[in-house]
Amino acid sequence: MSAFNPPSAAVRFALLAFTALTCVPDTATIAIAGELSAIASRQRAEKKSFTDGEIVEGFLKTAFGAEYHLAGRVDRIRKFDGPVRVFAESDRADRKTQLAKVVADIAARVQHLDITMTTTSEAANVRVKLVRDRDLFRTIASFYGVDKAREIRTSLDPQCLSGFRKNDNFEIEHSDVILTVDNGDFTFLDCAYEELLQSLGPINDTTSVPWTMFNDNVSMGYFDVYDQYILNLLYDPRIKPGMTVPEVKAVLPVVLADVRAWVKRVNDLKE
Repeated sequence: MSAFNPPSAAVRFALLAFTALTCVPDTATIAIAGELSAIASRQRAEKKSFTDGEIVEGFLKTAFGAEYHLAGRVDRIRKFDGPVRVFAESDRADRKTQLAKVVADIAARVQHLDITMTTTSEAANVRVKLVRDRDLFRTIASFYGVDKAREIRTSLDPQCLSGFRKNDNFEIEHSDVILTVDNGDFTFLDCAYEELLQSLGPINDTTSVPWTMFNDNVSMGYFDVYDQYILNLLYDPRIKPGMTVPEVKAVLPVVLADVRAWVKRVNDLKE
């Protein structure tokens, strides 16, 4: 079964996130991609200490809104409200292995998110289609139609993209991710982290927050500390699908305190 069959007419396809990446030398964590100087230097230079205000700003700017959307409201929290199962559609065993390690890394760093790979497309609610770069436009067109694919290519020129559909309660029911496999390890892993994480809910890119991978001017290639704060806030049980900005702000202080303790522990932060 193709991961990019058009969604049922009974279910509104809500939001899409697109990433246009240049070939900047970024890659995944050392545990995933080995001793690579580019990632090692990035991790050494990574900013890991943030004020409450800096974290909250990034969370609100990425969890609400959408870089590009087809239908539906974008002023509410959107997230999965149950286990997340990821299926990779590809004949590239090496890329599937890398993707599985990215998923495992995300699972280890987001406390209340149950996410893992599955071997069957029927069991998946996140499907990742791995394609050659020359097939990217054709894949987008097969899912969204030729006219929409042209609009996407003209306005965003993505190298990878993700989208999800949600129900009337703003619970994400299904996400699709397209990744190219032949633009090098740096681009593949950078795309894999960003698009998988955005497919979980923080779909709005912003250029005003310099520490997040959800900034088209920033390439990470690994799950950085700042974005761990964003995903842990989003998947805390007290942050519920459908919440408005005022509702989220009312619970953020106590949630953030707990998230800080978790991120500190899982990253062995000294602050």
